[in-house]
Amino acid sequence: MSRARPMTLKAVAAHLGVSTATVSNAFNRPDQLSATRREEILAAARALGYNGPSRQGRTLRTGCTGIIGVMLSDGLGYSLGDSVAGDLLAGIAEVLDDRGYHMLLLTDAARTDRQNASLNGVADGYLIYGSIPEAGTMALLRHQHQPLVTVDMRLPGLASVQIDHRNAALSIARHALAGGAQRPAIVALRMTLEAPGGRLERCLRWSEPNSVAIERLAGFDQALMEAGHDPEAVPLWNVDGNTYEAAAPVIEALLADSAPDLLLCMSDRLALTALSLAEQRGLAVPGQLRLTGFDGIAEGQHRRPMLTTVHQDSHAKGVMAARMVTGDCDQSEVVQPVWLIHGDTCLSVN
Repeated sequence: MSRARPMTLKAVAAHLGVSTATVSNAFNRPDQLSATRREEILAAARALGYNGPSRQGRTLRTGCTGIIGVMLSDGLGYSLGDSVAGDLLAGIAEVLDDRGYHMLLLTDAARTDRQNASLNGVADGYLIYGSIPEAGTMALLRHQHQPLVTVDMRLPGLASVQIDHRNAALSIARHALAGGAQRPAIVALRMTLEAPGGRLERCLRWSEPNSVAIERLAGFDQALMEAGHDPEAVPLWNVDGNTYEAAAPVIEALLADSAPDLLLCMSDRLALTALSLAEQRGLAVPGQLRLTGFDGIAEGQHRRPMLTTVHQDSHAKGVMAARMVTGDCDQSEVVQPVWLIHGDTCLSVN
């Protein structure tokens, strides 16, 4: 028994009495047809059992896949559950949906050359987000010929979208230290990609450093020096994940060990964890303990006391990165603005 041959674009065109280009435009270039004419062609194609040109065939003809890869430094579940990463991905998706692209989420750039080689040609461009080690990123680049844009990291020769982490951290630390803290402490988010949670000794050179955390620490340290503190003497506590579960035991130990009167936290999630634990201990915020966050997530603004923090527009960052990788924006380096939110957790107490 012979198998029915699949319906083709050419057969649909012959059935409708139009050119193959007209049918192709109905699927791939709707702006070339009136809305009524396009719907007539699509309806007829569906009736004939034709669902449009295959992605494989389109890729062979055009050299394009219609896919943008997004390389995440953290696991997929972690990234989708993180407010900042989620807003960034939403901004990327907004642009890709509008341009007719699909998003391919990838994790762990620090893979073998052979694995990286298999990614060549999979996507029309790549966005690299987070604190992926440079060695892993460069291994990826050696096998790619598509546009690449980094987000929150800067690599030679690559377009990038980021904020000025150092100056943002400097601004909020200056604001916090103006209240006259005597026992400040820093709650860091993944100072290195391998350091465990807990008290962390400072190093001249970090192994596998997290570039975002390094920049934020530099801003904190400058403000501490300006306020008359020796940064080397200020306790530095590392949290290895931006979740309550990872942060709580570290911050509990910090509060018990050094009784700080100011916490400079590298993320809102860390600051909100510290705020909850302080309240459980009966510490008045900001009366006995003042604290600051970083990111400006909605949760920190919808509670009382309202979190003092740095707001960054992660959604706008995603929109810009997607526009750059799809060729809609020809800028090679974009630094997005940030601003301070003067909440209640760091008010000066006389």
